[in-house]
Amino acid sequence: MESAEIRRRWLRFFEERGHTVVPSASLIADDPTLLLVNAGMVPFKPYFLGEVKPPAPRATSVQKCVRTPDIEEVGKTTRHGTFFQMCGNFSFGDYFKEGAITYAWELLTSSQADGGYGLDPEKLWITVYLDDDEAERIWHEVVGVPKERIQRLGKKENYWSMGVPGPCGPCSEINYDRGPEFGVEGGPAVNDERYVEIWNLVFMQYERGAGTGKEDFEILGELPSKNIDTGLGLERLAMILQDVPNMYETDTLRVVIDKATELTGVRYGDSHDSDVSLRVVADHLRTSTMLIGDGVTPGNEGRGYVLRRIMRRAIRNMRLLGAKTLVVGELLDVVIKTMGQQYPELLEDRRRIETVALAEEARFVKTLNAGTNVLDTAVTETKSSGGTVLSGDKAFLLHDTWGFPIDLTLEMAAEQGLSVDESGFRRLMTEQRERAKADAQAKKSGHANLSAYREVADRSGATEFTGYSATEGESTVVGLLVNGASAPAAHEGDEVEVVLDRTPFYAEGGGQLADTGRIRLESGAVIEVRDVQQPVPGVTVHKGVVQVGEVVLGSTAYATIDVTRRRAIARAHSATHLTHQALRDALGPTAAQAGSENSPGRFRFDFGSPAAVPGSVLTDVEQKINDVLARELDVHAEVMSMEEAKKQGAIAEFGEKYGDRVRVVTIGDFSKELCGGTHVHNTAQLGLVKLLGESSIGSGVRRVEALVGVDAYRFLAREHTVVSQLTELVKGRPEELPEKISGVLAKLKDAEKEIEKFRAEKVLAAAAGLAEGAKDVRGVALACGQVPDGTSADDLRKLVLDVRGRIQGGRPAVVALFSVANGRPVTVIATNEAARERGIKAGDLVRTAAKTLGGGGGGKPDVAQGGGQNPAAVPEALEAVERLVAEAA
Repeated sequence: MESAEIRRRWLRFFEERGHTVVPSASLIADDPTLLLVNAGMVPFKPYFLGEVKPPAPRATSVQKCVRTPDIEEVGKTTRHGTFFQMCGNFSFGDYFKEGAITYAWELLTSSQADGGYGLDPEKLWITVYLDDDEAERIWHEVVGVPKERIQRLGKKENYWSMGVPGPCGPCSEINYDRGPEFGVEGGPAVNDERYVEIWNLVFMQYERGAGTGKEDFEILGELPSKNIDTGLGLERLAMILQDVPNMYETDTLRVVIDKATELTGVRYGDSHDSDVSLRVVADHLRTSTMLIGDGVTPGNEGRGYVLRRIMRRAIRNMRLLGAKTLVVGELLDVVIKTMGQQYPELLEDRRRIETVALAEEARFVKTLNAGTNVLDTAVTETKSSGGTVLSGDKAFLLHDTWGFPIDLTLEMAAEQGLSVDESGFRRLMTEQRERAKADAQAKKSGHANLSAYREVADRSGATEFTGYSATEGESTVVGLLVNGASAPAAHEGDEVEVVLDRTPFYAEGGGQLADTGRIRLESGAVIEVRDVQQPVPGVTVHKGVVQVGEVVLGSTAYATIDVTRRRAIARAHSATHLTHQALRDALGPTAAQAGSENSPGRFRFDFGSPAAVPGSVLTDVEQKINDVLARELDVHAEVMSMEEAKKQGAIAEFGEKYGDRVRVVTIGDFSKELCGGTHVHNTAQLGLVKLLGESSIGSGVRRVEALVGVDAYRFLAREHTVVSQLTELVKGRPEELPEKISGVLAKLKDAEKEIEKFRAEKVLAAAAGLAEGAKDVRGVALACGQVPDGTSADDLRKLVLDVRGRIQGGRPAVVALFSVANGRPVTVIATNEAARERGIKAGDLVRTAAKTLGGGGGGKPDVAQGGGQNPAAVPEALEAVERLVAEAA
């Protein structure tokens, strides 16, 4: 059974049993504690935490997931993979243990002809939590599993929580016996390689307290509403149904392995090492494709670093297998064709995905070359010092800074006859991971701070947003926080967070900055609103300061936004939509939105592009936008189903979370996007859009910044003033400015060359006098002194070498000259061959002189250079040089 069919059967089975089918969320987690979605229940967390009311009592999904903590194990075990699909069924206060257990058994053991997976019931083993008698009873008495195939395990294996205070509960796992060829018998408690877990049923019935780890926390009591969260690993079930020994040989990965063998000439099954590399390539290229498809771009931080790391591991393993050319394109083609059966958007977005991936491959090939140079230097330094072991910190530097994998460092060092301090490297890697874990744990604790907002949501429901059609209106204060805690009242001068039952204030989101304004209470109290956020979905929090009077919970209020600011932001937001469409028209669908910020009178727009956008293209984009403004196109918004929005061709932003009903903003016949922000009513209201330029903000991501309306006019007015001043200065027309200014700059450059030539001649004119005035120091001719201030280091060097060449007679000679340039002393010292034969080295002299000047320096025995901080110490440095020459002579 193909993976796509496993997915179809899952969704059909649960849909027929009253579950709402929820499409897979983006891999970009809508959760501040996660970089990427790493479990099937992540999109449902707000429902389980009580932050949001579930839209339906039953749901099912097949969720894309990425996990990378065990990335080093990929390819070495049968089950570790960075990307996987988690099939889940969820109940929010509806059915509980018996319903979850019987559904699971029915789907797994029903014949394939009847829509099930057709697994042999005799090969299924069950684990339950130590004291979960109810689950064991259902498995034995209701389902009929023999007691000898039901095992009890502890909290570590069979108890679930999110790692923070909140819902938790025992779980029951369904395991499949793959037979004696995979290990000894005895059930999953004895051998989890033979008895592989395929489905985990979590019974959320308790609330846990604070603690660390999987076992160190207190159970506070039962939840008022019991929930079900289950997860079946699609790849693991495919491994069983397709009768292959590991997940890498299932249909969606084996085709990638086959393509990799075709490109490298290495046969799968020939050796353990090459098999591991082939599996890594297949797994990592599939994960990379899915991440790029969901809008992640390679970078050095966050999820961008996750993508970069796995892509580079895949490319490096292809190199280890013998690939000499660029290979990602052909491998990507196979992944997109295969996974596109389950995720058609991959086929639609093929061009953008390929552009991002190919650019990263080309970049890493260059990195490999640069890293190789760094490694060669480290190897040379180690050997020259008599060492045989490359230090752990050097290996870590190569890994962390240059993206050089440790196993590649090991291999290349071995070729040079060196080993690597792996323990030192692993220690540094562990320290880095621990820092990351500590940071993640700190982020998780943020859930505790949302309880006050959840209480408001539970008590008063979601805030009604009236700002699409109104800029002011009556409301009621339903929530009041002072210093982060709920309070019955607040007084003049207090910083407060106010929740209204309805509000015209737009909360920051979707790239649009928040509204500001005032809230007036019937008592006469006034709150100046400085920021608006939604810390919990549906709850709008107005942050500000009580200007006058006392704010009391439950008071009637009148909210008024800053209309001038709102209109300026709306113009910027509409201009962003126009810019997005114009860029896509010019560059293609690869110019997908990667972020934005809409502020009063200006905006920035981030988009995907592997290279800089030419100035001529930006000019065309700007003209197209302003042409649209002149067409006076109407702007309107409509709420519709996600399916209908897709049919109409609406563009969705990567990483944004959308519900079943979405708001589509349409600008005439030019632009159509999913958007919850505020906009103008007609493009003529924008007035003018001026693109200021574009720049890189990361790998494959560019940023355009622009001004809108009055701000754009003011900018152009200033530019016009500057142009007028320049035309007056050069006595020419505006269109002649580039040519005339270029001519002036060319003349200035020629004049600077003449001045430099004159200065150099003046400096070198002193060479004869310095050579003739050389003093004899124990048989060594020493020409030293201070030349005029302002002499550059380059001119000083030329002068020193000229003087050294003028000292005749074959006698030992040392030339040491000093200058002060830009307030800092500099020295250049040179020796001839006769002086060096006496052991007098320029580098030694410079180090002493520079130390006296309060700085440092060095160089070769024949010529060296240094500098310092103290110009007043030049006479003392001259004496130090003469003293050293006398001692050496």
